[in-house]
Amino acid sequence: MIQLTVCKPGDAALWAHELQAQLGAGFEVSAWESGAPPADYAVVWKPTPAFFSQQTQLKAMFAAGAGVDGLLALQPPAHIPLIRLEDAGMGVQMAEYVLHALLRWYRHFDRYTAQAAEAQWNPLSPERKSDWPVGLLGYGALGHPVAQALRALGFPVHAWVRRARTADVPLSVGSEQLPEFLARSRVLVALIPLTPETAGLLNAERLGQLPRGAYLINVARGGLVDEPALLAALDSGHLAGAALDVCSPEPAPEQHPFWHHPKIALTPHVAAATLREESIQQIAAKLQALLRGEAVSGVVGTGGY
Repeated sequence: MIQLTVCKPGDAALWAHELQAQLGAGFEVSAWESGAPPADYAVVWKPTPAFFSQQTQLKAMFAAGAGVDGLLALQPPAHIPLIRLEDAGMGVQMAEYVLHALLRWYRHFDRYTAQAAEAQWNPLSPERKSDWPVGLLGYGALGHPVAQALRALGFPVHAWVRRARTADVPLSVGSEQLPEFLARSRVLVALIPLTPETAGLLNAERLGQLPRGAYLINVARGGLVDEPALLAALDSGHLAGAALDVCSPEPAPEQHPFWHHPKIALTPHVAAATLREESIQQIAAKLQALLRGEAVSGVVGTGGY
């Protein structure tokens, strides 16, 4: 009998029940409790410190989310593979969020909202999509559906990645090509994981490499952005606006300037929620593949990707 435990605040029992139904005979799935016997595999999200000290026989762990920086910060045993979710219904949500933010600026809806508050009726000239190139900072499982949605509407899309590879959009590669990538991005969409190497990546220098009047959409992690530098760029007019689904810390403190800044649209980390049914199906399929001796995608490397 293969033992699978679920350590996830709030709904571990529900996840365990549905994983049991998905996996069927030969598996025993339970919600983790302190003192429980060691399991073979685990589904984890925001585990307690006691979890790793007690679960000493794990062969692999599945993250119940796409971002794993919070898990890695707990320093789980390095010899245990950590497998993150890939898309699992999050890609469509991410594309919806990015499109909404972009179209709000492109169609002047932000300006019309401000006009309405002043009882002004002032139609603005339409823009050309060719003048709105979108740069995707990161091009993984969630970047692809975002690019597809943008291109379907006619927006030019290019992306930045750490290492050279083939892709269906033009790529800039590595730190040497980052300045040129930023300079060509009227809208920058942050999609990369938060790691020690990417923390504070969007600092004053790099925000300054964006063209004047550019926009930032951050749907990744707040720690990617130097927040004082972002505020300075917005206040100076170098950046025209920002749509932020994340900040650091979360939630933003009551007096944080993000709450009331006229150029910032702030949302509470909702761009791509974890969908339980799709996530459970993916985790179950990957676990069964591991048991057949097959390689699976989504294994997190030492760099946090």
